[in-house]
Amino acid sequence: MTFSIGIGPNNRKSCYFDATVGDGVKSFSTYNHMFIPAHFGDPAAEYDRLMNGVAMWDVAAQRQVEITGPDAGALIQYLTTRDMGSTKIGQGRYVPLCDHAGNLINDPVLLKLDDNRFWLSIADSDIALWTSGIGAERGMDVRVCEPDVSPLAVQGPKAEAVIVDLFGDWVRDLKYFGFKQTDLDGIPLILARSGWSKQGGFELYLQDSKHGSNLWAKVKAAGQSHGIGPGAPNDLERLESGLVSYGADGRLQVNPCNPFEIGLGTLVDFDKGDFIGKAALKKIAAEGPRRHRTGFTIDGGPILHFEDNLPVMDTRGATVGILSEAAYSTRCNGNIGVGMVNTDAPADLHVTYDNETRQVHVATLPFC
Repeated sequence: MTFSIGIGPNNRKSCYFDATVGDGVKSFSTYNHMFIPAHFGDPAAEYDRLMNGVAMWDVAAQRQVEITGPDAGALIQYLTTRDMGSTKIGQGRYVPLCDHAGNLINDPVLLKLDDNRFWLSIADSDIALWTSGIGAERGMDVRVCEPDVSPLAVQGPKAEAVIVDLFGDWVRDLKYFGFKQTDLDGIPLILARSGWSKQGGFELYLQDSKHGSNLWAKVKAAGQSHGIGPGAPNDLERLESGLVSYGADGRLQVNPCNPFEIGLGTLVDFDKGDFIGKAALKKIAAEGPRRHRTGFTIDGGPILHFEDNLPVMDTRGATVGILSEAAYSTRCNGNIGVGMVNTDAPADLHVTYDNETRQVHVATLPFC
C-alpha cells in the first residue's frame, strides 16, 4: 500500500530538502513542524555507516530558539532546571526544561554565543512560544525568535576526519558540546562537537538557508574518501546507547514524565535560585519518583517494526509500566527497548506485541 503526504505551509521543508531528495531519501517524518528524513532505503547500511564509518544527516528540524537582550541570561536560568551561571561563551549544555508541574517539556542543547545571546537547539515541541510567553509575563528585557539556522550532522567514528578535511586541524581541539563561529568557503556557520549519537561527531549550524544544497554538496564531497553516505538520527543506535529521546520516551501530551523519572535528576539544581517547576520537583525529589526510565529485553522473534507505546503488565494484568520503543539489535543479540516502569513493579512482566504475549525483563542502560 502506497501513501503520500502533502507538503504545505504547515509542515516546512528544510534547506537540505532538495539535496536529500537527490540522494534518494525514501521516507520523511515530521519534527518541529518540518519534514525530516527518516531513512534512505537501506537502514542496515545507514546503521553500519554510523557505527563504523561516517554519516551525514539533515537535522534542520532541530530548530533554534534565540534569546537575546539584557535579561537573556536571567531568562535562561529561570527556564531550565540546570545552573547555567558558570557556562562560558562557546560552550554548550544539555538543559532540561519543565513546566510548572515539573513535567519535562523539552531537553535542548543550549549554546552560549555571547553574554546576552543564547540558542536553544530544541527537541520536538513549541519552545519558542513557551519562552516568549514566560519572558513577557515576567517583564524581562529579551527578544525571542527563530533565527535562520539549520543544523547538518556528521556522525560516526570517521566524522572527525571529514571535518578536519573541511575546516582544518583546529577542530580536533573542540571539546564535547564546544562550538566555534566559522565559515566554509564563505558559508557562515557554527561548528559544534555534538550530535544525537554515542559514536561521536559534529553539527554544522548553517546560518543562511540559501546555502543548504551547497553545504550538503561540500560535506558529501569531502566525505567521499571516507565512505560518507546519507542517513538520519538512528533509533536503533539510540536504543543500544540509552540516549533519551524527548517525544519517544515521554511527551507532555502522551506519557508525561519528570526529570527524575526519565533519568535527568542530576541536572536539577535546587540551589541555583528560582526556576520553573522548582516547587513541584522538590516535592517529587522528597517523596521519590514513582517510575523510572529503564531498558527492557523482550523475548520472542525479532521485532522488526514498532509503532506505538505498549503497556507493560504484571501477572495480574495490571499496567506497571510502558514500553515506548523497541527493536531487534544484532549487536545485543536480541530485542531491546526502553520505557518506564513503576519503582515497585515485580520481575515477572509482559507486553502484547502483534497479538502475542511476550515476556519482558528490566535491563540496565546502556545496552552496549
